[in-house]
Amino acid sequence: MSVRRRTSGTESPAARIRGLRKAFGERLVFDGLDLDVARGERVAVLGASGCGKSTLLRCIAGLERSDAGTIATAGEIGVMFQEPRLFPWLDVACNVGFPARDDAERARVPSVLALVGLAHAARRLPKELSGGMAQRAALARALVRDPHLLLLDEPFAALDALRRIELRAAVHEILTLTRASAILVTHDVDDALAIADRVIVLAGSPAEVAFTGNVGETATRSAILDALGVIENGGHARVRGRT
Repeated sequence: MSVRRRTSGTESPAARIRGLRKAFGERLVFDGLDLDVARGERVAVLGASGCGKSTLLRCIAGLERSDAGTIATAGEIGVMFQEPRLFPWLDVACNVGFPARDDAERARVPSVLALVGLAHAARRLPKELSGGMAQRAALARALVRDPHLLLLDEPFAALDALRRIELRAAVHEILTLTRASAILVTHDVDDALAIADRVIVLAGSPAEVAFTGNVGETATRSAILDALGVIENGGHARVRGRT
């Protein structure tokens, strides 16, 4: 069984994973995975569908129980999913404030709504929001506890191209302002390059870290695509070995 603990102190990383093992029946997803995320660092995790990216986030968040290993996190965790998952009967402000545990956190609702650009929509119901606005509300909800570590599970996948660019820029700005650490799971290399300081590619079964590098240094677009086994030619991409 895995061991989970919260750490304190400025020297401890935002997240430290050692020997993570997770299986679903006979399918072994991880078998001894190690990963560190430094304080204030933004890490993007890429890999083929089904390689375990979302499972990794769920284990870190405590939403999925791992079978072995240790997961240590420093401070509060916020989670933003691919879908907004807003309660349809609650307005935006109430949805954002739902995870708040005390008056101090509830008092943060107006400020986080302003931070994500939704102060004007506080009393709207989810059905009155565009897709981009609903995701901004989900982001505000993830921020209401002032997390030290923000987990982002494909948060832009359901948006059209323009809304995707807008929300990606907003997330980058918010992470810069709050100085929160972040782990972003994505299939999109552009998302990773726009938000992350470091990129990790998971591959294999069970999944292992096949590539890691700093954005702008070793983690270039071509290096990431190569690690993913993707060949890009004239704006078209294909998986290596497939025609």
